[in-house]
Formats: sequence, C-alpha cells, structure tokens
Amino acid sequence: MASQRDIRRRIGAVRNIKQITRAMQFVAASKLRRAQEATLASRPYSDKLDEVLADLAAVLGGEDHPLLGAREGGKRLIVLITTDRGLAGPLNTNTIRYAAREITQHEGDLSVVTVGRKGRDAMRRARVPLEAHFAGFGDRPTFADVLPLARLVTDSFLDGSVNTVDIIYSRFVSTLVQRPSTDRLLPVEPSDDSEGIPGGQFIFEPNPADVLTQLMPRYAATRLFQAVLESKASEESSRMVAMKNATENAEELIGDLTLSYNKVRQSNITREMIEIATGAQAR
Repeated sequence: MASQRDIRRRIGAVRNIKQITRAMQFVAASKLRRAQEATLASRPYSDKLDEVLADLAAVLGGEDHPLLGAREGGKRLIVLITTDRGLAGPLNTNTIRYAAREITQHEGDLSVVTVGRKGRDAMRRARVPLEAHFAGFGDRPTFADVLPLARLVTDSFLDGSVNTVDIIYSRFVSTLVQRPSTDRLLPVEPSDDSEGIPGGQFIFEPNPADVLTQLMPRYAATRLFQAVLESKASEESSRMVAMKNATENAEELIGDLTLSYNKVRQSNITREMIEIATGAQAR
C-alpha cells in the first residue's frame, strides 16, 4: 500500500493538472463564442453562393467556364482540414478516420492537401500522397488566409492535373456535436430543381455568363473559408468539452485519493496506538 507521503504527492499533482485543464476549458469557451459567431454569420452567404452557382451550372456548361466542366474518372484531390494542436477530444481522430474511409472506399488515383498538422501527420503515416500542406490559420482565420489554398486547388483543376476536388472537414452542429463531412468543391454541380426546370430559380442580369464570371473567382475561396471556420468552431467546442471532462475526472480522482489517504492515516494511527498499548502492558 502507498504511504501517506506518496498519496499526498499524487493529490498535489492531480490538483495541478486540474488547475491546468480548468484554465484550458475557460480559454476554449471564450474562443468558442467568437468562432461560433463567425461560423454562423458566414453560413448564409456561403449557402446562397452555393445555391446561385448550382443554378448557373444548370444552365451553363464547361464551355462557359472551365470550373463547370465535369470530367469522367481522373485524379481526385482531397482537401483535409484538421487542427494543429491536440487536446481536442476525439475531433481529429474522427475526421482522420472518416477521411481514411473515404480514401479506401473510393479507390483510384488521388492526392491530399492538408490543412493542420494532425491531418498531415496521419496522411504521412498512411503513406497517402501529399500535394501540399498548409499550417493552421490561427484562432482568427481570415478570408485572405485561404486564398493561396484556393489558388492551388483551382489551378490544379484548370490545368487538368485533377478532375475532382473534395473537402473533408468537421462540420459544427452544436457544442456537443461535430460531424465529419465531405463536400464537392469542383467541378460545380448543377442544381436539381424539384419542378423539373433546373436553372429556373433565379433571373440573371445581364446574362448568366457574366454573372458566372464575377462569382466564380470567389467561389472556391468562400467554400474553403467556410470549411475552415466550421473546423475552428468544432475544435474549440470539442476542446472545451474534453477539458471539462478532464477537470471532472481530476476532481473524482482527488476524492478517491483523499479517501485512500484517510484510510492509510487511520491505519497508521491505529497501529501506533496498539504499539503504545502493547508497550505499556509490557511494563
């Protein structure tokens, strides 16, 4: 059985860990509020842009813009978005496992562009071809941060080196739920109108081709920026929950260690009293 001194040391160590995890929980909670507000604020713009581009793709084709041209087969490019730091619960594990399942279930020539160190390390261990790597965009990602990534992706599609581009990231659903998702980025997929009149939802002025020319340069960057924001909100919420659970586990462990300490202390006191009584009787 451990001595009183050993148990006291363990209690002190667990208390220190508890202080750290509680501080990290509060920091993640403050960052989560900012990340959640940014994610929810940008969703309507991103969703409406998707809707407009899908409607344009229904009435135009690859001859109007190369990013609309659907190609059969060919190489697939996956943009995998994870975090740079750990201590985020099962977030990165779930996203990487989801990406691995996507890669194994859809066999063929592919390469990966990673955003975040965790995804890069996992792809290297799995020996998946890496096209490029981008470090995480910090606690406050901006639209300008994703422009180099968007340029790389669109240039790879335009020069024919890849035929499809997908984004794998963690979609923020709620504080307790973050869901790995796959979104098709390129080529732009046409809308499927329920009334059988695809492309009839909007009236484009002066004409669909001119509207497409104005919107298309921002399309890829907007979609990627939204995925980065979703991943950032997912990271902070998952980290907050993980640190909250760690703090509660530390409190429970301190209680168990305190109980063990009291038992050892009581046992030592009882033994000493017996020794004193035995010594008194021997006299």
